[in-house]
Amino acid sequence: MDEDELRPATRRQATYDEDIEEDEEDGTEEAEEDVDETEDESEEEVLRRRGRRSAQPTRAQLSRQGDPTIIPWAREIGVDPQKMHVMQTSLFRMPEEERVLKALNEPQPRRKLLQLKSALTRKHSRDSEGEGLRADSRQRASFADDIEPEVYRPSRKYARVESSASAFVGREGAYVDAGLALGRSFRVGWGPGGLLLHLGELCGPSSTPTSSANVSTVKMTTVPLLAGTAADASAQASRLLSHHLHHTVIEEDEDGVPFANPSPKLSFASFVSQFPSTDQSFEPTLFRLGRALFDTSDYRLEQIPDPSARQRISDIRRKTELSNWLKTAVSSATESDLRKDLDARWDRTLFTLLSGYQIERACEKAANDGNVKLASLIAQCPGDAAFRADLQSQLDIWREQRTDAHISEDTRKVYALLAGVVDTLQGSGGSGVEQCPDVDLAKGLDWKRAFGLQLWFGMPMDASIADVFQEYDRLWREGLSSVAAPVPWYAERPFAEQVASKWTAPSNAQPTDALYALIKLFADPACNLSSILSSFSFSASPADYRLPWHLYIILSRCMRIRDLADRDTSVRREEDEEEGAVEGHSPSADLLANSYASQLEQLGMVQEAVFVLLHLEAPAGRVKAIKELLTRSASKLDDWVTRGLVGSLKIPMTWINEARAIYALDSGSMYDAYELYLQAGLYDTAHDIAVVELAPDAVIRQDLILLREMLEPFEGHSVNGWNERGRAFMDYTHAVTRLPQLRERLVKGHLSADEAAELDQLARSVPKLINILPEVLPDRSNIRHNAALTEMTSKLIHHLDRTRPLAVAQSQIRTPFFNDATRVRNIHSTMYEKFLRTVEVS
Repeated sequence: MDEDELRPATRRQATYDEDIEEDEEDGTEEAEEDVDETEDESEEEVLRRRGRRSAQPTRAQLSRQGDPTIIPWAREIGVDPQKMHVMQTSLFRMPEEERVLKALNEPQPRRKLLQLKSALTRKHSRDSEGEGLRADSRQRASFADDIEPEVYRPSRKYARVESSASAFVGREGAYVDAGLALGRSFRVGWGPGGLLLHLGELCGPSSTPTSSANVSTVKMTTVPLLAGTAADASAQASRLLSHHLHHTVIEEDEDGVPFANPSPKLSFASFVSQFPSTDQSFEPTLFRLGRALFDTSDYRLEQIPDPSARQRISDIRRKTELSNWLKTAVSSATESDLRKDLDARWDRTLFTLLSGYQIERACEKAANDGNVKLASLIAQCPGDAAFRADLQSQLDIWREQRTDAHISEDTRKVYALLAGVVDTLQGSGGSGVEQCPDVDLAKGLDWKRAFGLQLWFGMPMDASIADVFQEYDRLWREGLSSVAAPVPWYAERPFAEQVASKWTAPSNAQPTDALYALIKLFADPACNLSSILSSFSFSASPADYRLPWHLYIILSRCMRIRDLADRDTSVRREEDEEEGAVEGHSPSADLLANSYASQLEQLGMVQEAVFVLLHLEAPAGRVKAIKELLTRSASKLDDWVTRGLVGSLKIPMTWINEARAIYALDSGSMYDAYELYLQAGLYDTAHDIAVVELAPDAVIRQDLILLREMLEPFEGHSVNGWNERGRAFMDYTHAVTRLPQLRERLVKGHLSADEAAELDQLARSVPKLINILPEVLPDRSNIRHNAALTEMTSKLIHHLDRTRPLAVAQSQIRTPFFNDATRVRNIHSTMYEKFLRTVEVS
């Protein structure tokens, strides 16, 4: 070994010795200083400093002095000792090196802590983006103080994963890993119509379950989306939606997707006509209030030239209509109070009648009891400002002279109402027999009658509806008197008469009545629909969005009075610019429609649910929601439902066929699913079913006509994988049918030139077809696929071997479905063919 070969090894050893020597010294700081100084030093100074270090003894020198066995052994084999030492040092670990490494691994007294270098490239990073290994830049008093490494806190990022991309899909049979196989089974899942799949018992955050969720039984619970019975809900929804459909035009949008366009004639008055005039339940009362507040009425004010006068008259008429509605709305509560206390004094009866604004009955009652003067005062109700001032002065005289202590409380209430006092009537106080406390006039009254006291007695005649509402709203919110809060209608009833519901409102929730919310919408111009369409205001169920959806359609889509808060007003339709109608997408509107459609789906009302979904604003979301609904309800899509969907709602028949096809595929009816997918125009899916499920059966049954009829509809269409899969079966039927015919013509000697060319082409294409058949049906675990491949391969080789045996031998077909018997027969046919050709040549 010459010097040139030894030089690289010597250089590597010297470098290694120098590095170990620096590590053995307690000079980590010195090494850092050297690196820093190198940047500023000149090349000459660096070389001089490195020369001083190289003057120190290296490990090679120490090893030569410490191990006396190297030189004698090298001399025995005839090798230069210096070369032997270099080779041994380069390839093997020396005992001295082991001692040095052992010393390096021992803890040293003053060791610097190694700080992890952050691999971040950004100046400001976030743990939320998966950078949990980042070390914070913390301050220290001096460089001599160590910084403890930061506790590792892994970041957590959660992202929605589609079912098709989930790691659990297709792993249901992985019993080795139960967590992977059953990962999707132990979570709560929603099904159609409010169906909920869960383990254990359903409970709230504050409730304590009686059983553990660590069970293997999956429970199915139907969440009640409605507060009442299903029969009542179906009848009410059918009545309103039928009327809604009668005033709605179903047409296609720019994308060719059907949508529902409600007519402006769809008003509150049109819905009121759907209820009997004697029906005083909550639902007709709500629509009657909307008619009184929002419906346009022809007051015939065109002849009045002053616009302010016209507006003033219109406000008075609107207030009169609200008063008439309120009188009718509280009549049942008034009559109920009268029936409860038939033996009450005349003054209590008068106050009850006045709280319901039944002035005529109150006058008759006072006159019949001999209070003619009081009857004359009641007849003037509500009276002007002078009339109220006179009665107020009379009340002041009674209080100043302490006469009110000798007047009954109900009589004082009657006079207070006539004087315009509707909150608290002050008493003269006192003690003993002359004690007269204050009286709360609204005490014991429901919120509608408390509001009526402000409308009929408290506010002046020229006060607007907004003024009346603000005064009532101030009283019940401040809690200064006994004015009732506007609780929902179902909470006003006695406990025994309340609607039976499985839903319980949260203790901190204070929903207001929908009637109150509708009045607020009229009185407050800044109020939007999002703030009043709470489901708890209309029903005891938080998932009942039937009436909120109808109100949204009337107020926003038809009358265009008010809209939802999240409406994107940056989009304006060109055809509506003259009318000032602003259009744009609203997620809340779509949420309302989807929620109402879920209720109808739970009730089995498929057509009605599809009609509601036609009001979705985004075309893509509309198509997706309707198709998913049809798929979930495919078992209910009989001829009658289909005629309604296609005829009245203009739903494309392809959507219905697709839903039926999915249901047939899930039920195992492969041929029905294949036909329905063809009718739906989904050729890719139909082609997959035909190739994977139907074609193997047709091949096994040797039904070539059926096989050809199944695959002919795909010719001329853009089908994924047609040339590699479906066309192979078509080529098979052609070859199996045509080869026997050509052989017969060949034997008889009637083979034409075109037929000979066709035979040559088949002789070339059939071997290729045999080779690609295993890729057409690649599932080797499917016995039907294996049987079909065996049948197809045997048939093709049999007919080709009888016609052109040399083509089989020359093609070198390699397939496991080419059995030994077929090979032996092909060898015989090939040898016979060669013999005949030899005889012809000779």
